[in-house]
Amino acid sequence: MSKVYNTTELINILAEERQACIQGQRLNLAATPRTGNPVVDQFLKPEAFQKFTAYQDFKAAIHRYQREYLVSGIVWRQVTVNEKTINFPVVHEQLIALSDDLEILQAAKASVLNFWNQVTRGMDLYLSVSHGREFRPIEIIEIEAIAQRTEWANMLKWEKSNFLEMLLQLGWGKPESAAYRRGWPNSGSEYIHAVKPGKQPIC
Repeated sequence: MSKVYNTTELINILAEERQACIQGQRLNLAATPRTGNPVVDQFLKPEAFQKFTAYQDFKAAIHRYQREYLVSGIVWRQVTVNEKTINFPVVHEQLIALSDDLEILQAAKASVLNFWNQVTRGMDLYLSVSHGREFRPIEIIEIEAIAQRTEWANMLKWEKSNFLEMLLQLGWGKPESAAYRRGWPNSGSEYIHAVKPGKQPIC
């Protein structure tokens, strides 16, 4: 019986392949960048596009492998804020979520929200709008309403010197399709930013 690669091994394989594509060791020679606009097309570099599509093709093959052999896309993230720590599941950004993975994410949602509420108490809250280009103030009751209609939660932290920003992603559908409205409306996300009073989100 042939070996089945696990999640960590697939992540490493993808990282190696990405590096090979960046270095030009892999090219999709059939791929040519065309927008239909000759003014734009003259500025597009065929080799860069061929590198990009070579990696995208390889990544799609890895995703098919995940489905065929039921290899989870879940990795565990640790976030520590004010001496409080949480470990929670997320789908690795280069992998896809299986149906079992979605159940794991949904089961972890309440603990992620509970941690978020504890560590952002007293902070200013903003909702990301206009595809992340603008931020509008948001109240806790509005966040609770968004949480009610979403399926899973993810969280990131940016911190340096006296600046702290916490990002809460409340999503539905497939995590790999939820960012940047790629899978809208079946998959999507709302992003909530928490910053110290008087500060503005930067991420």
